Amino acid sequence: MSKEKVTEEDIVSRIDGEISDALGYGDTISEQRAKAMQYYFSEPFGNEVDGRSQYVDSTVQDTIEWIKPSLMRVFASGDELVQFEPDGPNDVAIAKQATDYVNYVLQRQNNGWEIMYQWFTDALLQKNGIIKVWWNDFDEEIREEYAGLNDIEFEALISVDEVEVVEHDEYPVYDEMGVQGSGFEHDVVIKRHTSGGEVEVDNVPPEEFLINREAKNIQDARFVCHRVRKTLSDLREMYPDVEKEDLKGGDAYAQSWGPERNARFSFDDSGNMFGIDNNPSTEEALEEYYLHESFIRTDYDNDGIAELRKVCTVGSYVLSNDAVDNIPFISITPIKIPHKFFGLSIADLVMDLQKIKSTLMRNLMDNAYNQNFGRYAVLEGQANLDDLLTARPGGIVRVKSPNAVMPLATPPLEPFVFQMLQYFDDVRESRAGVSRTTQGLNDQALTSHTTASAVNAVMTAAQSRVELVARQFAETGVKELMCRIYELLVKNMDRERVIKLREEWVPVDPSSWSDKMDATVSVALGHGNKDQQIMQLSNLVQMAKDAKQSGSPMISEENLYNISSSLIKSMGYQNVNDFLTPPQEQAPPQPDPMQDATLEAIKVDTQVKQGELAVKQMKAENEVNETKMDAKFKMAELNMELETGDQVKIG
Repeated sequence: MSKEKVTEEDIVSRIDGEISDALGYGDTISEQRAKAMQYYFSEPFGNEVDGRSQYVDSTVQDTIEWIKPSLMRVFASGDELVQFEPDGPNDVAIAKQATDYVNYVLQRQNNGWEIMYQWFTDALLQKNGIIKVWWNDFDEEIREEYAGLNDIEFEALISVDEVEVVEHDEYPVYDEMGVQGSGFEHDVVIKRHTSGGEVEVDNVPPEEFLINREAKNIQDARFVCHRVRKTLSDLREMYPDVEKEDLKGGDAYAQSWGPERNARFSFDDSGNMFGIDNNPSTEEALEEYYLHESFIRTDYDNDGIAELRKVCTVGSYVLSNDAVDNIPFISITPIKIPHKFFGLSIADLVMDLQKIKSTLMRNLMDNAYNQNFGRYAVLEGQANLDDLLTARPGGIVRVKSPNAVMPLATPPLEPFVFQMLQYFDDVRESRAGVSRTTQGLNDQALTSHTTASAVNAVMTAAQSRVELVARQFAETGVKELMCRIYELLVKNMDRERVIKLREEWVPVDPSSWSDKMDATVSVALGHGNKDQQIMQLSNLVQMAKDAKQSGSPMISEENLYNISSSLIKSMGYQNVNDFLTPPQEQAPPQPDPMQDATLEAIKVDTQVKQGELAVKQMKAENEVNETKMDAKFKMAELNMELETGDQVKIG
């Protein structure tokens, strides 16, 4: 029995059903996120009474804003957000270059600090922070004007393939005598077409992100969607063949903004409470539509295995339908709930404390008002009510009898109210890890009897919750982001680029890198940890200097430079080359003149002694040679004598 092939109509129908289900599932999530945002802005609860205190505490905002500096100091205070680890000894240089360039792409090309700030804020306030990372191919057209070009310059300019001449004027050239030369001068206007690509990273508002309710994470989800408002002009730039008649059912004007967006803009009346544009544009190009960029798993090729596809739709109209490798979204949450996508925000932990503290403070303020402006018992007809109601310093109240006006006693507020306020501050500390000590507001944290180690231990314990959040962000989001940037560069960057890294212009070619590489993120919090790191690095520098001076082969100039540069970065200075010169750039050491003179004297003395030794050696050799000659002569004489003696005997 043959299987029926999945059509685009089937996919559109599935997408519509998934969107409706995700929006329905997200209604509760949206309401919770909108409530958290209202608490963050310290908006009224809706139970306020006229004539009584309407104070609203800011526990949610205070807690989040005190956590963010620690997180930003961890992830955005240096140039190396992550470090890539080499797979082998041959990958050391590649891993170092990948570390530098991937961090460059995020920090320099995409304003990494702003991305991190919004990403973390969304997570701390609205359960999950979402970012999108993708490869963006671009085709730009730049208009340029040139004047007074000679023939050679003009021909060189228009010979480039990417150049299109828009306007061109030429006129003859005359010398000082007014004689026309052989060449011409050119005024030209051109259009230069450039194409390329780069990694794009952008924050996604939580209300624009949809996911199926059973999902545990993004990459394994059955359905993920980016639901964003686009003008007709935007859609035509993205899809040149789109027509307005095709987009029926995708009109965004008739649809609400959603609770989160209303809460984000309503606290200062900068937005529209009802999601309807009060001044809609009459221009067709500026009409808005909901673009659904859906990632759905379906057996589109009818091979029996569901693959991941990216389907862009407006209403029921399909703009594109392509197979993709992964889903370009990354999520972080401060408190992960196992086996669920949506976690808990810091706001979820402390919203009830804000409401309780607001109620207690309102009672305190109402009691203070009653104490300062108390109520009175007045005998009817015995006092002038106009005088009584006109409260002014030194005012007179006319009465007919001495006891006509008597103050009513206001019971004092019980002292346990103040104890309760302190108690709920302690509860906030235990839940979120934010205390007066970590905020630097506790004047009792440092005393003459408090040791530095004790203070550091207290602050480290208070920061443990924040450190856990930082580790959660690092392992589940930041590392994935940097690895995703690495993979996009390897897959899509097809040409070498010359980039300034570590104060040097170096060629970078990610196509030569390995397909994947592990990354590590260093997470350390607090001034105590930072001070400890600086102290430890200072000790290492001194140990390295001592070892090098003693002639130990374990410490090289490069080792000492690396330790010193780490110390400088820990102090907050990023441009290390302002303080240190790399060993490979150092000039060879200049010899000491006194040392040179001593060496020269030693050299001359050595040469003299070598000459004397050579003379002595020659004399000795001569004496040996003379001795040998004498011995030969004597041997010859002896032989002659022997021969003569033998002849006499024979004769």
